[in-house]
Amino acid sequence: MTEAIFDKSCRACPRLATFLDDVNERYPDYYCRPVPPFGDDAAGFLIVGLAPGMHGANRTGRPFTGDHAGILLYEMLHKFGFSTRSESLAADDDLQLQNCRITNAVKCLPPENKPVGAEINTCNAFLANELRTLAEGSVVMALGGIAHRAIIKALALRQADYKFGHAAVHDLGTVRLLDSYHCSRYNTNTGRLTSEMFESVFATARELLQH
Repeated sequence: MTEAIFDKSCRACPRLATFLDDVNERYPDYYCRPVPPFGDDAAGFLIVGLAPGMHGANRTGRPFTGDHAGILLYEMLHKFGFSTRSESLAADDDLQLQNCRITNAVKCLPPENKPVGAEINTCNAFLANELRTLAEGSVVMALGGIAHRAIIKALALRQADYKFGHAAVHDLGTVRLLDSYHCSRYNTNTGRLTSEMFESVFATARELLQH
């Protein structure tokens, strides 16, 4: 794997590749391939999720689009001026991200939304390459602990030095890492992540980008 940040034909993880084939047989109209990053190629704000959702990004081909997880995310992106619309409906709608890009730590749909360590590690080279494209002063938001740890690994830093914590900010040298609980249905339904909490994290992101 060279300096690519994405490979739409990647089948490096046998379990994920086989699972995508099986899902595609059940849902022939679904995208069912590695999901590419979405947004501004020169973004100063990179959001890193975990992996595509079965009936979300795996269906539509755009991160956080088509299922519950993206509802609150795109609302906040729009509210804070990173998106031209508050709702992402499909990969071919006219929504555009401004100074923002969304990617995933694992580009393929994992069974039960749970990638194994080897799959996270295999896909980490893409994330490392993507992080190298960011300009100094950029902000990276990790949605959840797995994304946080994938970012730390991609930058070849020590996990013990950077513990995940909601709303925590970590200085990683050329970029700042901002943590948030994942905007999953489970987290929002249980109140682990409220709209107010997520809004506060986005306010921090906007403030960091201005300094």
